Amino acid sequence: MEALRLEHLKKYFPTPHGMLHAVDDVTLSIDEGKTLGVVGESGCGKSTLGRTVIHLLESTDGKIIFQGKDITHVKKHELRALREDMQIIFQDPYSSLNPRMTVRQLIADPIKRTYHLSRQELDKRVTELMDMVGLPLRYYDAYPHEMDGGRRQRIVIARALSFDPKFIVCDEPVSALDVSIQAQILNLMKAVQKEQGLTYMFITHDLSVVRYMSDTICVMYLGQVVELAPAAELYDNPLHPYTKALLSSIPIPDVHRKSQQIPIKGEIVSPINPKPGCRFATRCDYACPECETAQHLRKVSPEHFVSCVKSQEIKI
Repeated sequence: MEALRLEHLKKYFPTPHGMLHAVDDVTLSIDEGKTLGVVGESGCGKSTLGRTVIHLLESTDGKIIFQGKDITHVKKHELRALREDMQIIFQDPYSSLNPRMTVRQLIADPIKRTYHLSRQELDKRVTELMDMVGLPLRYYDAYPHEMDGGRRQRIVIARALSFDPKFIVCDEPVSALDVSIQAQILNLMKAVQKEQGLTYMFITHDLSVVRYMSDTICVMYLGQVVELAPAAELYDNPLHPYTKALLSSIPIPDVHRKSQQIPIKGEIVSPINPKPGCRFATRCDYACPECETAQHLRKVSPEHFVSCVKSQEIKI
């Protein structure tokens, strides 16, 4: 069953020079209990997509359907209830926590603003959440500055789980952490997902991390989805030239194997009032006249979609 479906979702921002197409005509779905990975270079619209889905930003056009209900336009009281089912984990755990509040206060604050619980009930819930995310009780009265990045991120995850949500946008949740701490947080997120039946939209630029976390991966370029496929199939058989270039940049931990990184050259198309054609064409070695017309995702296998007219002809 689908947990979330986006239909031709758009998010534009006005600028002095025209409309910036941050998210442009995105259509995709995520099944319940699964993880959709969203990858692409900085500025491609990954974070804007996630924030638009949960209404931190309001969409310009298109539809957002959550658990079979159209939530594209919701009233203020409906949005408050929706917040319990849709949460977000931000990239930087330090800036998303109030430095003047203790761990208990940070986790308890959103709960007591929503539910009428006694002090004992609230403390019990805080303790349960700390245990769920592996945060020792000795940090109960600690402040964020007294903790490392991994423990701070555990606080953020506990806050996101405090309402027993169904869907969580993970906006580069481990990019600010050391590699060893990243592994701990990723394993925690997978364990919590399995236990709670959560659905994730996992936004990252780390291609190794997204393969580990995701069931399906969508590749974004300048606001558009250029390829969408199951994780294993995308890595084994990438079809879009941009996807191929991204995957070729993954470091190979073998000194005896020569890296075959594919360089991306050419000028980046402006995302302000872009023309209908393929936005990667100016940087693509396989561009042709057909690339000047509007490109849309087309099915190449039951679960593999790509936005490239020459994808089947490209051999790398």
